[in-house]
Amino acid sequence: MRNYLAALLIGASALAGADVAVAQSGPLRIEIDQGVIEPLPYAVPDFVPETPAAADYARQIARVIAADLSGTGLFREVPASAHISTVTDFDSPVKYADWKAVNAQALITGAVGINGNRLTVRFRGYDVFAESELGSGLQFSGTTDGWRRMAHKVADAIYSRITGESGYFDSRVVYVSESGPKNDRRKRLAIMDYDGANVQFLTNSASLVLAPRFSPTGDRVLYTSYESGFPQIHVLDVGQVQRKVLSSGDGTMSFAPRFAPDGRTIVYSQTQGGNTDLYTMDIDTGAKTRLTSAPSIETAPSLSPDGRQIVFESDRSGSQQLYVMPAGGGEARRISFGKGRYGTPVWSPRGDMIAFTKQNKGRFHIGVMRTDGSEERLLTASFLDEGPTWAPNGRVIMFTRESQGSTGRALLYSVDITGRNLKPVKTPDGASDPAWSPLQH
Repeated sequence: MRNYLAALLIGASALAGADVAVAQSGPLRIEIDQGVIEPLPYAVPDFVPETPAAADYARQIARVIAADLSGTGLFREVPASAHISTVTDFDSPVKYADWKAVNAQALITGAVGINGNRLTVRFRGYDVFAESELGSGLQFSGTTDGWRRMAHKVADAIYSRITGESGYFDSRVVYVSESGPKNDRRKRLAIMDYDGANVQFLTNSASLVLAPRFSPTGDRVLYTSYESGFPQIHVLDVGQVQRKVLSSGDGTMSFAPRFAPDGRTIVYSQTQGGNTDLYTMDIDTGAKTRLTSAPSIETAPSLSPDGRQIVFESDRSGSQQLYVMPAGGGEARRISFGKGRYGTPVWSPRGDMIAFTKQNKGRFHIGVMRTDGSEERLLTASFLDEGPTWAPNGRVIMFTRESQGSTGRALLYSVDITGRNLKPVKTPDGASDPAWSPLQH
């Protein structure tokens, strides 16, 4: 399969200008910056139930794995109706000829057992072309309630072995759930698996909430609430659904918060006396430091993964643009120079790119650029696209898309950083302002 993938991807590179790197040893590593590739065909038969009670779980786990891999746009499942072989014993030898005959380049097999409320999932991945196993088999265990998460972990492992990148399936998204008519929209915080499953509500709709953001460990969420009548920053413990207000002082409005990589500090905007600047705050002590002091509006800060720099939006040049400055404050340099206005910048988890919202000629776009402003690339275009957030591996971006008109509503979409595989994310109601968690532990 490595030879097949190398040929496939090098061919795509020649046709579409993609940059492709294939490791000479170890797992296959692929970097695709542009263009479209032919999805890799794979097969994932229903996992083998090792106990009668495991039958439904075995089937459902295989389906979630398939949805994860196919949903990336990099993989294409060979349907069960085309399979020649059946897998009834997890330890039986693989009949490679049967899988080659249906053009499956990768094969994933597994077994599921249940003891009480404990569920165990074993799996193996195979390179059909080379007739060899992709790494060693693994086993995950947990409660039956966590079966979807175990499926995501299997998919992450397979994704990583074939692409050489970390996965992103075992992650969550916090967002603003929206209901009601457009002129009386009710908003509350919700959290879900990355694929829209297991939705839970974290707040009620009694007061307006905005801009939820995960902590680096995924156990807390920052957000802005109008519960007091003006914007204040709250921090919420996701597991216990307990929250507290991070007070910025009387007569001030605080908003657009994000965690620093250390998880103990936040960076945010504060308006006082008609002026909006950037500040940091120690969550435990409440001690704050002012980072900017200018008559312009500075907001939407986002720290680099190493905590050394902040990207933010400012109108100091006369229009809304992006700037980068040291995390402790100091001279800022402008990095956006294209036509239009730029906002909501977010640093990639890899540290190499910044995602942003761009407005130009009546259209909104989600785009990415290098951290120095070079290689700007627009990924989407619509009536209203805004608020990008990065998958934990830096490969996919989720954002809000709002439709036009009195009946229009906001929904979540995702897109690959090459601009491929644009698709909606399932939510029970309208949804906006997503924030992707790190991988769960």
